[in-house]
Amino acid sequence: MNFLLKIVSYLFHPLLMPLLATLFYFFYSPRFTPVPVRNAKILAISILTIFIPVVFYFLLKNLKIINSHELTTVAERKIPLLFLSIILLIINYFVMKDLTSSELYFYFRSYIYAVLIALFLIYFKVKVSLHMMAFTALTSFVILMSYLYEINLVYLIAILFFVMGLIASSRLHLQSHNLREILLGIVVGFLPQVRIFLYT
Repeated sequence: MNFLLKIVSYLFHPLLMPLLATLFYFFYSPRFTPVPVRNAKILAISILTIFIPVVFYFLLKNLKIINSHELTTVAERKIPLLFLSIILLIINYFVMKDLTSSELYFYFRSYIYAVLIALFLIYFKVKVSLHMMAFTALTSFVILMSYLYEINLVYLIAILFFVMGLIASSRLHLQSHNLREILLGIVVGFLPQVRIFLYT
């Protein structure tokens, strides 16, 4: 059981969620994006949100700033979250510069707010489940895209909620988070997405 739940945590790692949101957007959005532009965006986001953070993680681990990829203590989360905030700002202002009217731009903009909120809470020694935050942001993005473009994504949304339950169960069972941290992750992931989409 522990092995399966660990696989769930790895498969739906927070670093993968921005890429999944990008792939979802380009697959479902009715907005036209030239293929070379689409491919360039996907490649850039893959490099910035997965490959560079992984290299940065190994650097921090070798410097003994962090002990594991789980970032179990509150103090360990400060530098990685600050680094992620910078990466997301680079994506928002450079990679998305020609897509500023698109929903994907607003997804990344609101995701920056979610990460900054998680970073802010660290200074009050409050830990947020980054797994739940990232996956909730993705799920909210899918729901809002479905609503805005009147696309029937009921089955996909149902699968996302099922996976969200799996992730929450895995984090609780592996004792990586308590229930409060799981719920905080959901709230922090959800509210910025809704705020940006509805009021921007």
